[in-house]
Amino acid sequence: MGIRKMVGRLTKPVEDADREELEAYCSVVDATPLDQLVLRSRGRYVGEIRSIRIVPRAGADALEVAFTDGRGSATAVFLGRRKIAGLTPGRRMLVEGVAGTDSGRTVIVNPIYTLLK
Repeated sequence: MGIRKMVGRLTKPVEDADREELEAYCSVVDATPLDQLVLRSRGRYVGEIRSIRIVPRAGADALEVAFTDGRGSATAVFLGRRKIAGLTPGRRMLVEGVAGTDSGRTVIVNPIYTLLK
């Protein structure tokens, strides 16, 4: 490894290094990158959970799981759920479902999910 490359790696912000590592991981999995997501069509997406929150929707709670693949982001919405075992920030997951929008955000409602890593 050249000295410039090594210095570049040592001086790169941690966020950039983490994003690049996440992009590399997600590109290996057979899934559509989130920046190429097509609305109203079924797809498979992989990413790392960034945040989880419980939001009331139509009189019932919904679990909103925001995730990113380093290129884009989306939110998986699980209606009628307050908690799902294993879904924690930093965990990677594969999501399959139909993407749409809600208040300008990309959402996938009641997706099929697989926990990774």
